[in-house]
Amino acid sequence: MASVTPLIGPLLRDWRQRRRLSQLELACEADISTRHLSFVETGRARPSRDMLMHLFELLDIPLRDRNALLQAAGFASAYAEFGLDSAAMSAAREAVTMVLQGHEPYPALAVDRHWNLLAANQAATRLMGGIAEHLLRPPVNVLRANLHPDGLAPRIINLVDVREHIFARLRRMIAHSGDRVLQDLLTELIGYPAPFGQEGDAISTPNADVVLPVRFSSPVGELALFTTITQFGTPLDVSLSELALESFYPADAQTARLLHQLAAGSTDPAH
Repeated sequence: MASVTPLIGPLLRDWRQRRRLSQLELACEADISTRHLSFVETGRARPSRDMLMHLFELLDIPLRDRNALLQAAGFASAYAEFGLDSAAMSAAREAVTMVLQGHEPYPALAVDRHWNLLAANQAATRLMGGIAEHLLRPPVNVLRANLHPDGLAPRIINLVDVREHIFARLRRMIAHSGDRVLQDLLTELIGYPAPFGQEGDAISTPNADVVLPVRFSSPVGELALFTTITQFGTPLDVSLSELALESFYPADAQTARLLHQLAAGSTDPAH
């Protein structure tokens, strides 16, 4: 029978190059010889499952991709993938609900790896009011809903800065994961009309990780919000490793007061 050339070697090489590591650097980190790593990448040596798991950890490869690499090497997947609604995820689901509800009256939501909405608290739902129906059909993409002209974009006062930050964040995520869905999403978002005639592909953010308040126009006045991203520590489930909680906090005392006001059902700016 004709032998089949292993796929794992070139795939490992791609991940190493994505992490901007030389063979020597990765071999030293993995405590193996450069020669052996080279043989693995060219398909001349078959790596053990334990070696692959060790390399995955050093290369910080997402769990979903680790499963794919294991299968390419002829091994079974190492990580389960349960939906958030499954019985196995009951504890995680309860934790997500506690975080979202406990964050009221401030907005909070849960998203998957492609920024599709999984859950949201009432405060977040209130802020999303008025978005065009076509943007609210499942799966609801949070970034699309933010930047689309029929979404929240007309209500974001500092839309130029927000676009810049979102594009930079997506570029970092794409560089880390190589996710083509995120690349397609970024291309779509850049194609939306840019405020003040700016071209989306000319945007550059040298300090994208600095906290950026989003200035949002609401029925009770201007809101200034900043966000934090929370993820589960040491997840062993693919879905759980890709789930992120985005929590919004008031950037000033007036925003805190107005959010409490909205939660109480009042839309009177003078309240």
